Amino acid sequence: MGEKMRLDRLVASQLYGVSRADVKKLCLKKKISVNGRLIARSDIKVDTDDEIYADGKRIVYKKYIYIMLNKPQGFVCSTKDGQSRTVLELVPPELMRSGLFPAGRLDKDTEGFVLLTDDGELSHSMLSPKSHVPKTYFVRLEKPWQEGYKRIMAEGMTISGDNGKEKCLPAEFTGSAEDPCECTLVLHEGKFHQVKRMFGELGNKVIFLRRTAIGDLPLDEDLAPGECLEIMHKDVESLLTRKSF
Repeated sequence: MGEKMRLDRLVASQLYGVSRADVKKLCLKKKISVNGRLIARSDIKVDTDDEIYADGKRIVYKKYIYIMLNKPQGFVCSTKDGQSRTVLELVPPELMRSGLFPAGRLDKDTEGFVLLTDDGELSHSMLSPKSHVPKTYFVRLEKPWQEGYKRIMAEGMTISGDNGKEKCLPAEFTGSAEDPCECTLVLHEGKFHQVKRMFGELGNKVIFLRRTAIGDLPLDEDLAPGECLEIMHKDVESLLTRKSF
């Protein structure tokens, strides 16, 4: 048995743009059924495991939804923006629901893994400074990386910003063996423009940046920029995996 819930609340929570008033209207039009029986009232209690159809669509209740998005350049991690397109515009209708938001941010010109969810508790856990959820980035630099980068970043760099100097947590740098201008960086925090500022402090410039993993969950290699897929809660738990540093 699942959870007991009012029919209008359950259906409205699962369908984007559908209100409880809309559910009431569907009931009056005899367009909602529960376990094969047409329902005339939207305020009845149902079980979240019941077989529910609304306007011909099967409603499978999910308390929360988790979406892996491969963010392309040119989109902002926001629910609304007056000037730029937001990541929510990339979500297909079948995955869209009220309350969806990006859990964390990527710069407008940065690509890669963004988690979209309506689970505020998970988002808080991910973004809490105490969590130190690692985030992995592929970086292409303007000039070849130097051997000293690994040691400097592992010790915890001090970077400059509008608010003065900021001390960074230790980060894990790995230079590419194939291309001297490419590398991987693992951060355990999320300061503003941190990757770009770190390399800028070392006299280099980031010309391309993509987030490839959050925690132990990698970005799906088959996911093209702009595409997204629903992930299960067991996979989401990997987002909160802590790595030693």
